[in-house]
Amino acid sequence: MLKDTRYQGIAFMLLAALGFSIMGGAAKALKESFNAGQLVFYRNAVGLIFLLPGLFIKPPVQEGGNPLRLAFRGLMGTLALYTLLYCILHIPLGTAMSYNLTSALFIAIFSYFLFNEYHGNRVGFAVVLGFAGMLLIYKPVMHLPWYYHLAGLISGITSAIAYLTVNRLAKYYDPRVIVLLFLLSGFFVPLFTMIIHYTTGAAADGLFIVDFKLPSGTEWFWILLMGLAALFGQYFVTRSYGSDKAGIVSIFGYANIIYSVFIGMALGDLFPDWISWAGIFCIIASGVIITLVKRKQPDSWHS
Repeated sequence: MLKDTRYQGIAFMLLAALGFSIMGGAAKALKESFNAGQLVFYRNAVGLIFLLPGLFIKPPVQEGGNPLRLAFRGLMGTLALYTLLYCILHIPLGTAMSYNLTSALFIAIFSYFLFNEYHGNRVGFAVVLGFAGMLLIYKPVMHLPWYYHLAGLISGITSAIAYLTVNRLAKYYDPRVIVLLFLLSGFFVPLFTMIIHYTTGAAADGLFIVDFKLPSGTEWFWILLMGLAALFGQYFVTRSYGSDKAGIVSIFGYANIIYSVFIGMALGDLFPDWISWAGIFCIIASGVIITLVKRKQPDSWHS
């Protein structure tokens, strides 16, 4: 029978998936006005405005002691956000989120190569199935430039690294502090590139070197919604992945894909064809297999 903490973890992951889907939809609504780097800046600025007062009102109680790992998590999360938002602006929302959620595959791969954790042939099969799913998603949209797909893969890889780091930080830091370092990284990195742009004359590329643009009119609404939904999702995914005995919760993160497909359609995306759906379900099945194995071997996945 599942423990209360596991039910709580499932609820956290469903809330996180909803938050990230709404964030993606809000970013998609701004694609004609802002580039990925600018959205990273505003997404994290809004998050900081709403998170910092809570930290002052209720200071975190934590052990601490791993500042470099905490900073590394922030940088990996920022890179994952850059590439995710870049994909959201250029490819269908459900496809972009599917690429991001390949993080479960890369968590299994990195756990093997970095921590010498092997979880049997079922996980090996799941990894192959997940990569087959990515190929099926890739095939229907071959007309899109290859670098959109590369950005999607980088999003999944860096998300995996960030989540592995969260898992190892959870016993040392308040979840809000882990989120705070991610927000600070995602705010100062694009701010620094803006300074480079205006002081050196380096050309803005819309991704890593960006110029400043002030929102106007309804853009403020979408910026605010994007930032708040992302903060909501980030907080609850941190709570979920930091829950030591919530092994089944990762399955429910795949609700993100379903939410995103329909939010994307509301914003003008086409309904995925059967090949795309086959790829999406391969990725979901892969994640489910990995998570079920993880559930049976909780001690080897948490350290």
